[in-house]
Amino acid sequence: MTSTITMRSALIAVTALLAASTAAQAHVTLAQTEAPIGASYRATFRVPHGCGNSPTLKVRVRIPEGVVGVKPMPKAGWQIDLVKGTYDKSYAMYHSNVTEGVKEVSWTGRLPDDYYEEFVVSVYLTGDLTPGRMLYFPVVQECEGAGTHRWIEIPSDEKSAADYKEPAPGVKLLPKQ
Repeated sequence: MTSTITMRSALIAVTALLAASTAAQAHVTLAQTEAPIGASYRATFRVPHGCGNSPTLKVRVRIPEGVVGVKPMPKAGWQIDLVKGTYDKSYAMYHSNVTEGVKEVSWTGRLPDDYYEEFVVSVYLTGDLTPGRMLYFPVVQECEGAGTHRWIEIPSDEKSAADYKEPAPGVKLLPKQ
């Protein structure tokens, strides 16, 4: 009987692991999931699919407070639009202070559902951010005819991204190096 319970427990664990990994692959994620504060960070957003069988037409990334010096990487066949604004406070970036900058980046183009794509933004993670915490970048993925995925759910302290249907991609902040 112990052998049956152990086999059943192992089967349940493997099934849960496979389900979790399948769900994780369906989300917009960041390629590099850890980065030190007070340094540059290359945020690579991976978009693994469209909405249903519908192609992705637009990807919008909201830049969280404390992230400055935003420079998106151009992508052939895609138009980049920037929304700029004033920060809640002044931030130190290298040898100067900044009070305004990019608050949202969007790419408009066409990504068939059969393909995946990566969208890259170079940013500076200010020293005002807290090491050991997760920093989330809400993403909205707009698709042709089949709606929108809003990868904007930010986990509460008691939960993780795996607890949500459409979690925002996040990076764990490390101490300044």
